[in-house]
Amino acid sequence: MFSYCTDPASLEGLQWLSCYLTTGKHMSMYYAFGTVLLLLAITAPVALAFGFGGASAARSHFAPLRWFGKAYIAIVRGIPDIAFFLFFVIALDQGFEFIRHKIKCPDWQEPVRQGNDFVICTAAKLPLGNAPQWVHESYGFALAVLTFAIVFGAFAANVLFGAMRAVPHGQLETAEAYGMSRRQTFWRILVPQMWVYALPGLSNLWMVLIKATPLLFLLGVEDIVYWARELGGSKQPQFTDYPHPDWRMWYFLALLVFYLAFTKVSEVVLDRIMARLTHGQATAAGEAQRKAAA
Repeated sequence: MFSYCTDPASLEGLQWLSCYLTTGKHMSMYYAFGTVLLLLAITAPVALAFGFGGASAARSHFAPLRWFGKAYIAIVRGIPDIAFFLFFVIALDQGFEFIRHKIKCPDWQEPVRQGNDFVICTAAKLPLGNAPQWVHESYGFALAVLTFAIVFGAFAANVLFGAMRAVPHGQLETAEAYGMSRRQTFWRILVPQMWVYALPGLSNLWMVLIKATPLLFLLGVEDIVYWARELGGSKQPQFTDYPHPDWRMWYFLALLVFYLAFTKVSEVVLDRIMARLTHGQATAAGEAQRKAAA
């Protein structure tokens, strides 16, 4: 905070704006941009791990595992994201608390379900009521990450499953003819080559994941959408030192610019990764590179 911000009523023009944009609530909004980036940085690899596991399960020769993988892909992809987020976070939270309730309060006699209420002992609460605020925020963020990872993991699983099937079967047969086991063929032949087929779909999924980050607001996380709505609404002089009319349009315009810039950077990076993966490959992109070089 600037030194001249001690008396906001005497400020005008750029000085007023500079003080307004450096208030504590605005700092929280700036930190929320970091929250969104952290969510993407954690969720993307976790969702990819869920996807790889789901795709591997869907092509398993063990029937129950194959059914589980295909059911995971079909069910999660078939539920609207917003409905899944609103339901699953509550169900997951209550599931964790129910397990802790059974462990920590084995002598509890009352039913856990009492009408619409979910009643457990105090020791089983997640997090505990006397826990610091950062613990509550971290727990909510972790639930959000897990929910995002499960949802987008199902879409990634569908992409990777198709990519695995796109790898020429003759190469797998050749590997087996050279004496490779099924596990060796999977890890040394199939997995390295599937990425060139999977990357276009994963690129689209990454863009969708970026656009889905405003759903954090629905999960109780104070993200940039929450702060844009909170700070942009009209403020009366009796409630703040920086009164202003409804400025939500400008706040959401800033979010629009942020998301457009971020997706543009993502496109550039993904294009370079795609060019590197397709170099020398017997694919349409690899053929285009060879013709361009000639």
